[in-house]
Amino acid sequence: MNRVLWLFASVLCISCFSLCQELGVRFGNTTAGHVAVDGVFSLGELSRVHADVSFGNNGVGIDALWDFMYRPLSGEAFNWYAGVGPYVYFHDPVNLGVAGELGLDYRFKDIPISISGDWRPSLLLIDDTHFSANIFGFNVRYVFNK
Repeated sequence: MNRVLWLFASVLCISCFSLCQELGVRFGNTTAGHVAVDGVFSLGELSRVHADVSFGNNGVGIDALWDFMYRPLSGEAFNWYAGVGPYVYFHDPVNLGVAGELGLDYRFKDIPISISGDWRPSLLLIDDTHFSANIFGFNVRYVFNK
């Protein structure tokens, strides 16, 4: 069963992240460990999907957050974002929850790199009910087609 989950997560990761506008790494608290593959999919000028796939603790975690607010903060380089979305942790037992996201993003002007930091309070709904407000992350991503 674990091999099937790993295969499913790997295929999902490769197919989804091949369509993204930014791809990189998330450090900090993730659904399954402390490092995740991090991607951003644009939904227009001021909206996006921020997705993570993490491997660790004998499981696979997938987060897909809709950042419905993605606005410039100052000039061209800084943007702030807020969003919400589901997360799932494939392990024994499977966990399902919802997370919020509030962050600050900086895009370098001359190189195709984006760095950001965010706070993700989360509410675990299935297999247990638990609220966690201590989830912080630092993201480093390559920006495609800049």
